[in-house]
Amino acid sequence: MAKRLPLYLGASALSTLSLALPLQTLAESNFSAGIWGTYAYLPDDETSKDTWGAFEGEALILYADGVADEGEGRWLYSAEMRLGPGSFTDPANNSTGDQFTLHKAWVGWQLNDDHVIRVGKSQVPFGWKTYNFWPGDILLAGFGDQMDVGVKLSGERGRWDYDAALYLADDWGSTSTDTVDDNGHWGSSNTFRKVQTWVGNLEYGFLENQTLGLSLQTGKLQDLTDADPGMPGAQRWNDSVDGDHQAAVVHYQASWDQWYAKASWITMERELPSRYVDGAGLAPTIENSRFAAEIGYDVGDWSYYVDFSQARPDTAGSTADNVTSIAPGFRYDYGPGWVYVEYLTQDGFVDRNGQVGEGDFDALYVSLDFYL
Repeated sequence: MAKRLPLYLGASALSTLSLALPLQTLAESNFSAGIWGTYAYLPDDETSKDTWGAFEGEALILYADGVADEGEGRWLYSAEMRLGPGSFTDPANNSTGDQFTLHKAWVGWQLNDDHVIRVGKSQVPFGWKTYNFWPGDILLAGFGDQMDVGVKLSGERGRWDYDAALYLADDWGSTSTDTVDDNGHWGSSNTFRKVQTWVGNLEYGFLENQTLGLSLQTGKLQDLTDADPGMPGAQRWNDSVDGDHQAAVVHYQASWDQWYAKASWITMERELPSRYVDGAGLAPTIENSRFAAEIGYDVGDWSYYVDFSQARPDTAGSTADNVTSIAPGFRYDYGPGWVYVEYLTQDGFVDRNGQVGEGDFDALYVSLDFYL
């Protein structure tokens, strides 16, 4: 589902926000819900051929947004909860152990007209986001629709927009590595996870409706491997911060009338935790670079777009070649929601370690949603 997807909020999160925010000062608030599901057909899968595909990925979405009226406070908040198999969460690696999750939940303070600070799980300010995070994000893999837990300052001055953030981890809890939409690229609950990550983003509008930006992030990796998983009562070594990660992206965005385009180049490096490297027989340093582009055209209730991405492995000893993915699609706004039709083809992937690998995959997706 896309950035248009609503934000979810469960009863416990509502209670927390109610306690944290002076609701009597929140003149503008919105509580709503949505449903989505996806038909998937895999042309190279015999089961999919025999059954003519499957309708799956169903989910209930709950969301809440609010902002204080001018002169009546400076608080704002936004939260999103997803429930069901289509939540794009991983029960084995999330904080709930089930198919529901808080995709985001933050409270904010409007410092002045140009600056706001947010605390909680919010969008990582790193490059741009694809029109539809699936299947568009494919080889952005870990640098697409990121939502991490921490504090973020966002501001603007003239033609400049900027963000500075510190994220303690990429999800709630002490071992979760669940980034939800952009999932499966930052370790796992029994290998490693991203922690103590600093992020900076700077964008400049150099021409009308055109921006050029640079985003940087650097942080640590926490070892989540077991000391001896085969022994009863084995001690977890999940307090060991041993490893680090760095990434940079140069990004460009533009729009002309009904057309828009985006492009970015990403370089990344990870020094994996030593105990995990020794146990898994991996190269200690993972390196690769990515290129991504998106072009789209909007006309009335219809939107047409193509996402392209490529990854080049630079890890010592890697036998993978450059890999690519392309995902053309269109969206129709039928009123209470949208219908998406997209086709994905790729000859490679990025795994949980950030390593590039080869592997062919093709799929047709038809997604349907509606919102109350």
